[in-house]
Amino acid sequence: MGADNEQAVATAGEGARVDTAGRGGALAPLREPVFRRIWSASIVSNFGQLILGVGVAWEMTRMTSEPGMVALVQSALMLPLMLVALPAGAIADTFDRRKIAILGLGIAAFFGSMLSLLAFYELTSPWLLLLFCSLIGAGVAIYNPAWQSSIGEQVKPTDLPAAIALGTISYNVARSFGPALGGLIVLTLGAQAAFAFNALAYLPLILAFLLWKRASVPSRLPPEHLTRAMVSGVRYVVHSRPIRTVLVRAFIFGLAGASAPALAPLVARDILGGDAATFGILLGASGIGAVVGALMINIMRDTLGVEKAVSCLAIVGGLALLLVGLSRTLPLTCLGLFLIGGATMVTIALFNISVQLTAPRWVMARALSLFSSLLTGGIAVGAWFWGAVAGSWSVEGAIVASGAFMLVLPACALFLRLPEVNQAGAAAVAIVNEPEVALAITLRSGPVVIEVDYRVEPENARAYYDAMLELRRARLRNGAFDWSITRDIGEPALWTERYHFPTWGDYLRMRDRFTQADMEAQQKADAFTMESHDKRIRRGLERPFGSVRWKGATPDSHQDSVAYLGP
Repeated sequence: MGADNEQAVATAGEGARVDTAGRGGALAPLREPVFRRIWSASIVSNFGQLILGVGVAWEMTRMTSEPGMVALVQSALMLPLMLVALPAGAIADTFDRRKIAILGLGIAAFFGSMLSLLAFYELTSPWLLLLFCSLIGAGVAIYNPAWQSSIGEQVKPTDLPAAIALGTISYNVARSFGPALGGLIVLTLGAQAAFAFNALAYLPLILAFLLWKRASVPSRLPPEHLTRAMVSGVRYVVHSRPIRTVLVRAFIFGLAGASAPALAPLVARDILGGDAATFGILLGASGIGAVVGALMINIMRDTLGVEKAVSCLAIVGGLALLLVGLSRTLPLTCLGLFLIGGATMVTIALFNISVQLTAPRWVMARALSLFSSLLTGGIAVGAWFWGAVAGSWSVEGAIVASGAFMLVLPACALFLRLPEVNQAGAAAVAIVNEPEVALAITLRSGPVVIEVDYRVEPENARAYYDAMLELRRARLRNGAFDWSITRDIGEPALWTERYHFPTWGDYLRMRDRFTQADMEAQQKADAFTMESHDKRIRRGLERPFGSVRWKGATPDSHQDSVAYLGP
């Protein structure tokens, strides 16, 4: 086992603190040509997706009068975002995000074209519509984490929150007019025309990504296997309290507010007595509210903070849902959906910003994919649930119950308070010293055990122990397993931290993943070390197969034989 006197010396890496003084305004990211092209093309793509949603939802109401089937359209579009998001995020973190985005868009365009052909020949059915919605949604699910995690590569760090807000605006600009346009297309040309428009709308976005000359920085380590990358992403989120809190809150919010988009076709048809155009107007009102809300994101975040802003928005959204459930006129219903759209958009954007400012670059796409998975999973489950309530009770009752649920969401702050974060903690740091290696090991050698000895004054034991628990979270979210800390019975000042990695390559990846927040946790623990004693690090192979020679072997013997450990 090698020994060092110091574990790491760090220097600041990428990622700067995002503060109000450094921001260039809500439209500043559009000065970047790459971001501007992709953002503009995404508006067209979002138009296509929303027109698809209108076409499928209205076609479903034509084929069946069952509220549950109509509500399942929303679930079919959202469920793939929950199921495919994690592997898609792992792929985006492991490979070229630009190419992964193009792949996802290509899948969505292909299945959109297939749906158009089936509809043209009148071969669709309710379950076939749901199937193709899921397949198109799977392509979008592959695209989304690659796109969102690459925003930071296209704009300056100070413009990242504004760029995230613009990303949501692109969707909601389309949502303001797309549903109404979709309703008009369905009425005049039929659902098959709406499906064809969706398939074609992906092409400008594919072209925009093809024109992006992304500067990739090669890693000194080979990429993780997909399964291991997925596990690493989940473990990071599980052991990152701020991100874990945001994801749970996002799921609950999606569950509570899913009634409005899921039951909007039934509100238009059954409550207001309208047609596809009425449905489009309702969704357009919601989209306009979302665009107005997007312009207020930075104001609300700076003025109220994340937690107060989200709580206030939940109250506004809950009251608006009550209005929609009780209204019998188009203007009042539009007002309610306008408020719901704004509250929903700002809340989701605040969640998204919290994740992007907290997660380091190495796990960004996986963190965002898990965020999307939990949010859309909540929406998908909520759409099914509120559809079932509408079927057994009434559409009005389901929306009112959803509004009541939304009004109690501020109580989540009592036990799941959202973090007030900035990008400084996620800034990468470079570990300068290299570990001492005297054995002939490879990246696949392992398991690897790390032991760190600290000498701490006995009177500081409690404070030191608390600091080590915080360091434990940093170790585990960066890839360590089986973390433990022991105190020497015969020498109480001696403490030993111990943790494992499956392979030597996993240990080296952990060193590459250190952030400023991780370094601060390490320094807080190091501060308790006695001045006259440096901490000591030991790195070793556990069950060192291949590193111990056969009994009686010559110096030239092959070292990858079964180890003979002696008596």
